[in-house]
Amino acid sequence: MPETAYRSKARIFADILRAIAADRETKPTHVLYKANLSYDRLTKYLGMLEANGLISKNSEGEKTSYSITDKGRYFLQEFRKVEDFTTAFGLKL
Repeated sequence: MPETAYRSKARIFADILRAIAADRETKPTHVLYKANLSYDRLTKYLGMLEANGLISKNSEGEKTSYSITDKGRYFLQEFRKVEDFTTAFGLKL
C-alpha cells in the first residue's frame, strides 16, 4: 500500500512563503494555487504567518495582497537548510 504524503505545518508555511516570495506582492488566489491549499486552510495559515511577522497584508479597498517580510525570508533560508539536512540523511520533513 503506498504511503500517503502529508505536509507538515512547517512545509505548508514554506510553500506559502515561497509562493509569496515569487512575486513582489501576491493575491491570495495566486497563493492558494501555488501552495495547493483549500481556501479555509489558506486563510488560517495566512493569519498565522501574519501574526508571526513572516508576511504582511496589504489592503486597498476590496483588494488584498501579501508580501514577505525579512523575517519570512529568513525562515525560508533556514528551512532550506533543514530540508537539505533531512534529505542528506534520507529523512522526511
